Amino acid sequence: MTEENHRGGFPEEPDRFGVPSTPGNSPSSTPPFGPPTAAAPEHPPTADLPDPVGEPDPAPDAEPKPPGVEISDNRNSQIVVAGRDVTMHSKPPLTVTPIPSAEVEAVGLAWVDAGPEHERVTTAEDARVLLAGPGPALAVVAGAPGMGKRTAGIRALWQMSDARRRSGANPLDLQEVHPDWERPESPDIELMPTQEATGYLLDVASEIDAWKAPGDVAKQLLAHAEKLREVGSYLVVIANEDGWPGEQSGAFDRVQVTARVRPSAHEIAIAHLKALYGKPVCADWLQRPTVGSPGPAAMLLNAGSTPADAVRLAATLAGVEESLKGLETAKSAFQEWRTDVKNVFTATEDKPEDRALLIAALFLDGEDALTVQDAARALLKDNSVGTVREILTGPDLTSRLNKVGVEVVTRKVSLDHKAGYARAVLVHLWHQRADIHKPLLDWLDELITAEAGPSRLQTISDLLVELAIAENDFRAITTIKEWIGKDSRAEHLDLIARVLTRAAEAPALGPQVRSKLLDWAQEPSEPVARVVALVCQGEFAEHYPSQALVRLKHVLGRSDRDKAVQTAEAALCATARAQGQLPRFWAALGKWSAEGRSLAAHRAFLALVDPRKDPWILQVMLSSAEQHPDVKEALIDKWSAALGNSKVDAESRQVLHNWAHAFADGHVELPMIKDILDEVIQRHLGSSPISDLMFGAPGVAYDEAVVSLRKALRMPSQLQPWHRRGSGHAGS
Repeated sequence: MTEENHRGGFPEEPDRFGVPSTPGNSPSSTPPFGPPTAAAPEHPPTADLPDPVGEPDPAPDAEPKPPGVEISDNRNSQIVVAGRDVTMHSKPPLTVTPIPSAEVEAVGLAWVDAGPEHERVTTAEDARVLLAGPGPALAVVAGAPGMGKRTAGIRALWQMSDARRRSGANPLDLQEVHPDWERPESPDIELMPTQEATGYLLDVASEIDAWKAPGDVAKQLLAHAEKLREVGSYLVVIANEDGWPGEQSGAFDRVQVTARVRPSAHEIAIAHLKALYGKPVCADWLQRPTVGSPGPAAMLLNAGSTPADAVRLAATLAGVEESLKGLETAKSAFQEWRTDVKNVFTATEDKPEDRALLIAALFLDGEDALTVQDAARALLKDNSVGTVREILTGPDLTSRLNKVGVEVVTRKVSLDHKAGYARAVLVHLWHQRADIHKPLLDWLDELITAEAGPSRLQTISDLLVELAIAENDFRAITTIKEWIGKDSRAEHLDLIARVLTRAAEAPALGPQVRSKLLDWAQEPSEPVARVVALVCQGEFAEHYPSQALVRLKHVLGRSDRDKAVQTAEAALCATARAQGQLPRFWAALGKWSAEGRSLAAHRAFLALVDPRKDPWILQVMLSSAEQHPDVKEALIDKWSAALGNSKVDAESRQVLHNWAHAFADGHVELPMIKDILDEVIQRHLGSSPISDLMFGAPGVAYDEAVVSLRKALRMPSQLQPWHRRGSGHAGS
């Protein structure tokens, strides 16, 4: 492919845009493959690509092909959209995202390598030595939770990057690899990315114990790290205490670093306050001088405090005013209001009405105080109003709310003055009153049924997911899952999907939730399958696209095209438009058919090429088909497969009509859709959707767009006998 081919048709682009050639490039680490930001042009965006069947580039004096957007079934072919490149493989690589800049800044500006007793913490340095050494570009940081393993791993990568910068080379691109294996128990290391000059972080601490053959995985990781060494890249793997099979081989043991001493939480918090927040006064609150009294906040941390505790405390102190009042607020917030919560529950031992009022205020934060009172009565199943004497007896509503830690501002309840107080109360309630779990969730369901506004849904969903993640207790997720069938309204299911999405991405709880989502995708319940489809889009699909696809596959394979299937189709299309995901989804269709999941594959294909809501994917497909016969043949074959399945006749018929409207509206051009449909008609004239398109159905009035396309297509008398490619026999 010549440079002139690249430039043709795109005067606003750089003279040359690079196309990655290494097979491990991740779509997420390249410029986005996404929809045009402006209105759809008359002709879809195009750019030329290497021929996927290996034919040589045209001679310099040959007529350059018009630029096109490519999608190919062939391995290692590439897709370029308006100057942005994405490498497509038969096995798309794992998703990567940049390591958060706040974490990178912390290891560079606020690093602490001293332990609670001033001993030296060498975890990061030991990992750096391994990365810089002559062996595989791999360091496995193992150890118990709370030892600062992740931060140590990022520090080691940052040091390697800083060394490059000081030597005059470009710094490393620091990326986190998401363990998005279709089968988490058998990781496919071939999917690991191999972009040059990149520092990769892979955290498998929560799932390494589930590996069926850890020795095999370790061997593959070492081989992968040898490839990384060749391209100037590095990999740090975060493991738990004993999941890495170091005892099985000296080679495995040599790349392992065990975190045995955690960094001093006091020193971490002080370093963050000084270097990251610019709060030296708050840092002084944490000082522990050898002579004299410690700072007023020093007792909040001890030798057992984790680095995460230190980071949270620093953020809490930095967020309050530098005064005694601010210090007290920070103390209570950091301690998660444990003292306040204990005092409230002690003071209300014989006042269930006030406890119910507090619980109602947690979930209805920001709503009218009288609404909160009604909700509290509903929680207690107390419908009695009481006598006038009883109504006039006791403290006022505002006073009762104030006594349990809730403010009332302009008649609305508020917990803004106590950040984290709602979570603390809920966790206490979950621990101490286990019998309240089911009544509480039933009551929440009633609240949502009565008023499912976005504010209430958001408050309730946030609290529930915080509870599940904080407790790392899957029982909470199971309870929430059982809640699905109580209401099939979209708002209700959206709420649960948001909860499960956050839980599915939680570090410790996530692997269990993702595993259960796979089980739930195969349940007969339509609302359950619908929730799974809702989860398999957005952030979850962005970070775990392969796992999202597997779950959508099961939902799309349901016998009836119910709301769950329709939700899965919408999720598939929405996610396919995200950066780099269309090649992954396109490749999945053939795999599903080979697995015997033909119905799911046919529904997925029809959803992807349906231009009714957005013609962009179809534009990309047709533009690619113009450039490569194998893409065009793949579209014809997938159409033929779908038309051979009577279960998707209705969808096929509708998509054919939508193609007609896309042509009539100027979203696609006639030549390619005519070529494809002429071939499809030749193969499947007897199918109901094709017969309907070509001849019409009794009693059906067709609009102008369908009639126009029908006139443009070849009638059966004009068609030549169809010969399957590579065969001398006519097909039927």
